[in-house]
Amino acid sequence: MSFFGSLDTSASGLTAQRLRLDIISQNMANASTTRTEEGGPYKRKSVVFEQVQNESSTSFSSILNRKKQSGNNGVRVAKIVEDESEGSLVYDPTHPDANKEGYVEMPNVNVIDEMVNMISASRSYEANVNSFNSMKAMFTKALEIGK
Repeated sequence: MSFFGSLDTSASGLTAQRLRLDIISQNMANASTTRTEEGGPYKRKSVVFEQVQNESSTSFSSILNRKKQSGNNGVRVAKIVEDESEGSLVYDPTHPDANKEGYVEMPNVNVIDEMVNMISASRSYEANVNSFNSMKAMFTKALEIGK
């Protein structure tokens, strides 16, 4: 793997995890939003990742040669999807979004699950930072050997 290819792999992970943290933060910020522009309560969002592949040909030798030369692998965000599960109903007849029975449909965001996801994304981000710094230190030491 080339110098820049290995750094690109870590950088793609950093970018993807940062977006994941942004979406988790958005979910937590809207955990009590009962009215959106689309109508109804806020729907929880999640990030779907996919592997970055630059392979137009599928023969083994062509893939091997490309991997030796470029190393353009990593991860990217394929899409952001909404969770279509129903939120809980809370009895609050004074709420402006209450139905005729007095129940308000709340968002389908579980703050505890979001905190767990946030810890996971933070640790993944940290791992990518450590990988990036380790590669940088390795290449620096390799350059010192040549002196």
